[in-house]
Amino acid sequence: MSEFLEDGVELFATSCVSDYAAAYPWWERLMGGPPTFKAHETEAVWEVAASRWLVVEERPERAGYGSVTIFVSDLDDRVAAISGRGIEPSERETYDNGVRKIIYRDPDGNEIGFGGSPAD
Repeated sequence: MSEFLEDGVELFATSCVSDYAAAYPWWERLMGGPPTFKAHETEAVWEVAASRWLVVEERPERAGYGSVTIFVSDLDDRVAAISGRGIEPSERETYDNGVRKIIYRDPDGNEIGFGGSPAD
């Protein structure tokens, strides 16, 4: 077993943005609400599952290079809810095995993907 699969390990996946104040409302709509906590005035953190965190942080020199995928059991419902909040996918992919990935891009170009099992 990998040492990373033990208890006590937490994962923080970060997407850097050029202007936190401008980016924050988009991320809050995408995630469906306010962050779990704000680390400081230019960093928001959402817990997406136990000990797994999505971070949005103002770091202009690294903005736009993020790529994160979260695999969910409710992909269709999640995509519909995000659309209801005014954000549409940038891309949709279906792999040979039927697994699906819905890709969103924030204003800086960071990619956030939601993956799901094959459609029924």
